[in-house]
Amino acid sequence: QVQLVESGGGVVEAGGSLTLSCAFSGVDFNSYNMGWFRQAPGLEREFVAGIEWHSQRYYGNFVNDRFTIDRDNAKNTVTLQMNNLKVEDTAVYYCAAKEWPRGGGLRASDEYDYWGQGTQVTVST
Repeated sequence: QVQLVESGGGVVEAGGSLTLSCAFSGVDFNSYNMGWFRQAPGLEREFVAGIEWHSQRYYGNFVNDRFTIDRDNAKNTVTLQMNNLKVEDTAVYYCAAKEWPRGGGLRASDEYDYWGQGTQVTVST
């Protein structure tokens, strides 16, 4: 059974940076593709970034080179470095895991098998 635990959320001023981390446990991390999603109040869950087991990366259209997803297969962690944060980035951010080698891409939330509990990111003016 996979467990995902996010950390690193908080309050930051617009233009600032945060790094989110997701700790993966339970089975072989190298057998999972990983993703970050976010959900703001009243809105649908939105794809932020994804990284395959061999480190191919994908980003949501709104990212515009502000965020970087990475994984450390030795430490079983995936991180999301967020720079130049905007007020509209305020949301709960979720880490998710999708077992490889199932196809279908990384952008759809229903492709994922496991989810973390989420971590709040609030960007203030």
